[in-house]
Amino acid sequence: MTKFDTWLLAHLPRGLVRLSAFLALQAAACLFALSFLAAILITRAVWQPDWPIHRYDALVLIAVGLQALFIWTRLETWEEARVILLFHLTGTAMEWLKVSAGSWSYPEPGVLKLFSVPLFTGFMYASVGSYIARAIRLFDIRLAPAPPYWTVAVLAAAIYVNFWSHHYVADMRMALFAATVILFARTRLWFRTLDLWLWVPVPLVALGAALMLWGAENIGTLTGTWRYAGQSGWQLVSLSKLGSWYLLLFVAFATVTLVARGALRPTAWHPSDEPAQPQHPQRQRGKDQKVEHQPPRKA
Repeated sequence: MTKFDTWLLAHLPRGLVRLSAFLALQAAACLFALSFLAAILITRAVWQPDWPIHRYDALVLIAVGLQALFIWTRLETWEEARVILLFHLTGTAMEWLKVSAGSWSYPEPGVLKLFSVPLFTGFMYASVGSYIARAIRLFDIRLAPAPPYWTVAVLAAAIYVNFWSHHYVADMRMALFAATVILFARTRLWFRTLDLWLWVPVPLVALGAALMLWGAENIGTLTGTWRYAGQSGWQLVSLSKLGSWYLLLFVAFATVTLVARGALRPTAWHPSDEPAQPQHPQRQRGKDQKVEHQPPRKA
């Protein structure tokens, strides 16, 4: 913690300070996604059909610029950017299939389209990977006891294949839902907010993140940026899409943890197992600071 954090905890209600810190860190982790959602909203409000560049093409350029800015400012490392790029590509490939199958469409014109899919769509998937990578760092996340990585990779591959195969054979998503719960039944996701460690079950985290992504999807459809088959102008996205995003988050998690293996602990873990570390060491200056630690408890 910084001296300012310590002062806040000493002079203001601790619950309020910790909640504010949690929300601020969540916003920081979502920075790429929030920036791109803002771009979708602003361009929808101001774009004119007679402008020399299509709105979709402008969104591609904005997304590329945001990604370059994140790397230049070291908000993301090159290593993280590479695995996020992998999720970007797998997401784009899925977009091609889903659009060709008529699941959803992109109604506006654009030059930077491939197989009727604007190229900014891959960055929407990349924003999910960016959130996971940044959240792991900002919240000092530990998953323990984590299942063997190969089992997570097999689960992610099965989920991704099912997104394609259910158009042609039986949909296996109910079995995949069960697999996520069974595989992560014992795993606690530990995270730190200032001086306090908390934990939550991994499936519950995935469900909460899926709910946020469902909200973001409604921004996309209500602005006409994309449209689901049979969806009217002001109709909300079906809640059934929560299940799709829930499963996709495990694909994103498996991809990001290719480089974030330090967050995975094969055995049960407790914050007291490690020496106290500053939550944001890059902010520390001068002497080490004494940090008060509270007993961890379940969120």
